[in-house]
Amino acid sequence: MPAPYMPPYTITPAILSLVAEIAGEVGRLGALAGAGSVPKLRRKNRIRSIHASLAIENNTLTPDP
Repeated sequence: MPAPYMPPYTITPAILSLVAEIAGEVGRLGALAGAGSVPKLRRKNRIRSIHASLAIENNTLTPDP
């Protein structure tokens, strides 16, 4: 049975603290940046998807809302 993997560094409390701080900031930025744009992107992508599906069936519906 092979030996378990040992990384070439030691995980210290300081490293864990920095990783937790970075993860918190990434989450905060993601919440601020994505909150307003996600519904618009979902709506736009849904319209494009429906338009493409209808175009396959030779429907002339335009994607303009």
